[in-house]
Amino acid sequence: MSNMNLWDQYRKTNDKKIKDQLIVKYIDLVKIIAGRLYANYRNNTEFEDLVSYGIFGLLDAIDKFDPSKNVKFETYAYIRIRGAIIDQLRTLDWIPRSVRQKYKKIEDAYKTIENKLGRSANDQEVAHELNISVAELNSMLGEVHSFSVISLEEKISNNANFTIMDEDISTEPQQSLEKEEVKKILLESLNQLAEREKKIVELYYYSELTYKEISAILGVSESRISQLHTKAIMKLRGKLAKVL
Repeated sequence: MSNMNLWDQYRKTNDKKIKDQLIVKYIDLVKIIAGRLYANYRNNTEFEDLVSYGIFGLLDAIDKFDPSKNVKFETYAYIRIRGAIIDQLRTLDWIPRSVRQKYKKIEDAYKTIENKLGRSANDQEVAHELNISVAELNSMLGEVHSFSVISLEEKISNNANFTIMDEDISTEPQQSLEKEEVKKILLESLNQLAEREKKIVELYYYSELTYKEISAILGVSESRISQLHTKAIMKLRGKLAKVL
C-alpha cells in the first residue's frame, strides 16, 4: 500500500494495524534524529533512550498529521520527534546547575550588547561585559554548548512551531504573520554571522553533519567547532529575544 493510501485509510478508520504500519515505515526517521543528537550528548544519555523519547514524538505526529495540507510528513514529524527528545532531555535536568548559570551569564551579556548597540556582540565585547579574557570566554562557550543547542531549538519550536532548518511549514492563518516574522529575523541573523559561524550552522542544521564531520571539513578541532556553534547560537538568541 502506498504512503497516501495508508494515510487515507488511517484517517478514515483510525485502525491500529495501519498506525503500526506507519510507525514501522517512519521509525528510521526517529533513529536518524536520535543518532544525530546522540553524537553530541552521548556522555549524558543512551542512544536507545533518545529513540524511545523520539517515538513519542512520532506517535504524536501520526495522530495530528493532516495529509491534505501542503507539508510532507517527514518535515512535520521532524519537528515533533526532535521536540519530544529535547523536551525529555530538559525534563531529566541532566545539565549541572553551574553550566546553566554560566550559560545564563553569557546569554545575558549577548542580549545586553545586542540591545545597546543594535548588533551582535563580538568576542572582546562579551569578554569585557563579563570581566573575563577572550580565552576564558571561549572555555565557557565550550562548556555550555550542549545546553545552548537545546535552548535555541526549544525556544524556536515552543514559540513558533518550526525548527531552524525548516522553510515550508504551513501555518494557521492567525499564526502565519508571527511565524514569518520569526523566520525573517532568523534568516537575517544567520546572514549576519561571521563566515565560519554561518558555515557551521549550515553544516550542522541544513547538511545535518556532526561536529566530527564539520571538524574534518573546516580543519579545526571539535572543541573549537562547539565554541563557534555556541557563539552563533548566542547571537541568534540575542536577535530572537526581541520577538520570542
